[in-house]
Amino acid sequence: SFCSINQIKSTDLNHEPQHLPHVPEMIKHPNIVSLEDIFESKSHLYLIMQLVSGGELFDRIIEKGFYTEKDASKLIQQILDAVKYLHDMGIVHRDLKPENLLYYSMDEDSKIMISDFGLSKIEGSGSVMSTACGTPGYVAPEVLAQKPYSKAVDCWSIGVISYILLCGYPPFYDENDAKLFEQILKAEYEFDSPYWDDISDSAKDFIVHLMEKDSNTRYTCDQALLHPWIAGDTALDKNIHESVSAQIKKNFAKSKWKQAFNATAVIRHMRRLQLSTGGEAPNPSLPGEYPPHLLMAEEGAGSSRRVSVPPNR
Repeated sequence: SFCSINQIKSTDLNHEPQHLPHVPEMIKHPNIVSLEDIFESKSHLYLIMQLVSGGELFDRIIEKGFYTEKDASKLIQQILDAVKYLHDMGIVHRDLKPENLLYYSMDEDSKIMISDFGLSKIEGSGSVMSTACGTPGYVAPEVLAQKPYSKAVDCWSIGVISYILLCGYPPFYDENDAKLFEQILKAEYEFDSPYWDDISDSAKDFIVHLMEKDSNTRYTCDQALLHPWIAGDTALDKNIHESVSAQIKKNFAKSKWKQAFNATAVIRHMRRLQLSTGGEAPNPSLPGEYPPHLLMAEEGAGSSRRVSVPPNR
């Protein structure tokens, strides 16, 4: 089987809280990209990740000639199943967004996979999370309000993703971050005409229950999985591809995602690794059984470095 290999410098791993000890090895779910193995050299770590080759969520939707509410419902059901699994383990993802949703293969009926656990955290008994993190536009009101928060932040994000999957544009948008945050804090969003005219009331009801300002009354994954739009037959078969794909192209074309993991942040979470930070050679070779062309090149700077496969290699 093939894998994706992420390379990171060990010197980048010593300055942030280790939120998620042992979790990458613990997580085994058909809709979650797994960490297969880790190799450590004197100056670098190599994450051996499960390879997902089916492409990005939005690209696949655009490429389809036919796309319906039922297709969106099936996608969201898989995401809910995976996030319920995490929540049952006491894990909060905290950064669910379309960029972190990848198709497993190029097959027409390929499953969707959740990736990137760089901001994930285990809920401790008696502890609350309050660190402001996540991606603007997908983050829950309580996070922006710097209030204690819990698993409900992931359910809000799934609501936002559901909204986008049915119309092709985000529920909250403003060039000014302060105004964007104000919209989110007030949970101010609309089902605009004409984009939502052909979308079922059931779909809108599903979204309203997830994008609920009050985290205490917001749907949990368990509740969302029982909603008729997911568990029943209320998701429509009407083709909405033309409208949704046009809006995706218009609203998301400039944010072409990187498929790579935030490898540095994942590794920071793993307490068991004692890392060397000496002045070793900066470019160690990969263990021989993994071909050099699979090695991912570093790009960008700073401690939250992402890696991606270099072209033509």
